[in-house]
Amino acid sequence: MAWTIRTSLLAVLTLASLLGAASDPALAQRQRGEPGRFDFYLLSLSWSPSFCETPAGSGSQEQCGVVRPFSFVVHGLWPQYERGFPESCQVPPPRLSRQIVDQMLDLMPGSKLIYHEWDKHGTCSGLDQRDYFDTIRKARTAVKIPAQFEQPQRPLNVAPGEIVDAFVKANQGLTPAGIVIDCDRRFLREVRICMTRDLQFRDCGTGAGRVCRTDSLLMPPVRGQ
Repeated sequence: MAWTIRTSLLAVLTLASLLGAASDPALAQRQRGEPGRFDFYLLSLSWSPSFCETPAGSGSQEQCGVVRPFSFVVHGLWPQYERGFPESCQVPPPRLSRQIVDQMLDLMPGSKLIYHEWDKHGTCSGLDQRDYFDTIRKARTAVKIPAQFEQPQRPLNVAPGEIVDAFVKANQGLTPAGIVIDCDRRFLREVRICMTRDLQFRDCGTGAGRVCRTDSLLMPPVRGQ
């Protein structure tokens, strides 16, 4: 009898979970992960000198070698839902052309990163490989990096709000609601900018991930200068 009750209870809980997923369109879409079905893009710009301070970065000669003077680099261009996001929409993913990887190394200075971004995010864009990476380049070109962050030769201590204000001032049409700052307890990690599917600035809403809550951030200087 006890086993029957436990089995029935498990069945009820499982059904409730499935019904809950079906009633949440964002969750349901995330589970399906249909290529081309998303609401907007998130352009993630990583502060390369911060990455190079991490154990992962210290082992990356492609990005963090002595003569690799990178400042903001593209982490990725991520299809987003208004709530949540799709990922890995084709399993296995179409194999990415090495020629495309080589052509993107000026913006995304790590071949493993480029392969990963295609597999996880590019396959959800509904675009072929060439068009997806061309869209990344167009998105990056649409964003002007504030002058003070282009090639700093000394460490910068900045508040998240200062970074937001600088990007808003440098980019017509961008608002504070269209930017998310990502950090750890010490370093600026990323500036994330929300864009429409035709690469116009837009507000992020609740679909852009974490928000930095640290009062002061360190931006290590650009290497190799």
